[in-house]
Amino acid sequence: MKLFFISDIHGSIYYLNKALDRFKKEEADYIVILGDILYHGARNPLPLEYEPKKVIELINSYADKIIAVRGNCDSEVDEMVIDFPIMSTYSNILYNNRRLFLTHGHIYNENNMPKLNEGDVFIYGHYHIPRADKVEGIYFINPGSITLPKENSPNTYGLLEDNVFSIKDLEGNKFKEIVFD
Repeated sequence: MKLFFISDIHGSIYYLNKALDRFKKEEADYIVILGDILYHGARNPLPLEYEPKKVIELINSYADKIIAVRGNCDSEVDEMVIDFPIMSTYSNILYNNRRLFLTHGHIYNENNMPKLNEGDVFIYGHYHIPRADKVEGIYFINPGSITLPKENSPNTYGLLEDNVFSIKDLEGNKFKEIVFD
């Protein structure tokens, strides 16, 4: 199974189109959205082609392929127009005998960790900075932001296949990678 990870769309139809084009080219099975789908938030600038209604229409056409968690910019009213659940603070996927703990990062983060076992994977968004490393037996993955990257990082997404998590730019070039042992 190949999982495709995106975070922090923030209502940009331009970057969502680019990411979904990569989803198709990567031939992934599911899209995991780590929050902040429709709105840019008060601290962020308006992203390129900020069109939440178009984002709704496009993202809903992939509803049967999406696993999502709530970001700090997502609200209950968003779930009224989105055809998949988005209001969970976290979710879990069991993957090759390890737990993938999915969250946005504004509640659960490195300073407020859930109980995880050695070898489990903590996957989050929120910070808009790609990350792939292992700390005290736990893997920490942030695929970055497809729309509003920070700290001079590119617009990125994540891909998990065969125990390899790759973070790539929207052209498909590898930016970071980690192998789960």
